[in-house]
Amino acid sequence: MGTELLTIGAFAKASRLSPKALRLYDELGLLPPARVDPVTGYRRYAPEQVERARLRRLGMPLVHIRHVCSLDAGAAAGEIRAFWARAEADTAARRDLAAFLVDHLTRRDPAMSPTAPALSLRYAAASDTGLVRESNQDTAYAGSSLLAVADGFGAGGAPASAAAVASLRRLETDGVPADGLLNVLADAVDEAGRAVHDAVGGTGSAPREAAGTTLTAMLWTGSQLGLVHVGDSRVYLLRDGELFRITHDHTVVQSMVDEGRITAEEAASHPQRSLLVRALGPGADATAEMRLQDARPGDRYLLCSDGLSTVVPSDGIRRVLAAPGEPGQAVRELVALANGSGGPDNVSCVVADVVPGV
Repeated sequence: MGTELLTIGAFAKASRLSPKALRLYDELGLLPPARVDPVTGYRRYAPEQVERARLRRLGMPLVHIRHVCSLDAGAAAGEIRAFWARAEADTAARRDLAAFLVDHLTRRDPAMSPTAPALSLRYAAASDTGLVRESNQDTAYAGSSLLAVADGFGAGGAPASAAAVASLRRLETDGVPADGLLNVLADAVDEAGRAVHDAVGGTGSAPREAAGTTLTAMLWTGSQLGLVHVGDSRVYLLRDGELFRITHDHTVVQSMVDEGRITAEEAASHPQRSLLVRALGPGADATAEMRLQDARPGDRYLLCSDGLSTVVPSDGIRRVLAAPGEPGQAVRELVALANGSGGPDNVSCVVADVVPGV
């Protein structure tokens, strides 16, 4: 005897999907019943179809389900594994943002938060051409309320990075309120994108050969730092002697790591490790990562271009940041470390210490 078919009710219970959802799957050609009664139109399903129905319970988009269902078992398993790795990475990013927002709102409640001590920043910035490149396309800036690094690329890389940072500098004098910081940063990224577009010839005739810039910046409110990040420049935080990387690279290779296709160790030497999936520039995906970071006395922040992070390991960065000394000394030592490792790229560093205010 052949395998007994399941009624739509039994199949819905086994797959934990509603009959309505199953009828939609049938209409879209994603999960046609094994048999449809020619007279009554009643649907029946084979038990082995339960596995396919469960893909939707993962939150997988219908179009993706169609693709997975067209693959053999091994390839389908790989696609599901990659989908879930992306989902976990996205959940982790949203969890971190939620934690920042909860903490931010808690601190704003006077019944739950004591009066915070006045804090300020002590800062320094440095940018160097390196030992291989003929020109410097990086821009680094540090001021009393703005820290920024932009790494330009293409024929218009230098003006692109300069334009992106210049468009943010107006925020230093605008008196941004802490409770509106993320909205202000979102508007600032849009403005920076337009400035870069103009700087690389994005108006009028076709733009020059692909050009644009990364942008990683932090805006200081007196108790918090608002982070905006597009590309593969990075922000590190040294807190209580431990080094934390608080940005995520927007690169093809990092996406491959997130999806479980390669390891972090393999990514470090991958030939496409500098290929960006997000940047500011004509035709680029300029979706920015934004978050709020509460500051503590003694915190030390580093913003850097990939000219540092690709050649100096994290333990070397931590050693310099943890050493006693002013931010100016730290940025000089970090640039020297990058050049001591061959200086294959422009290198830019901004170091800022959170200190008691006056």
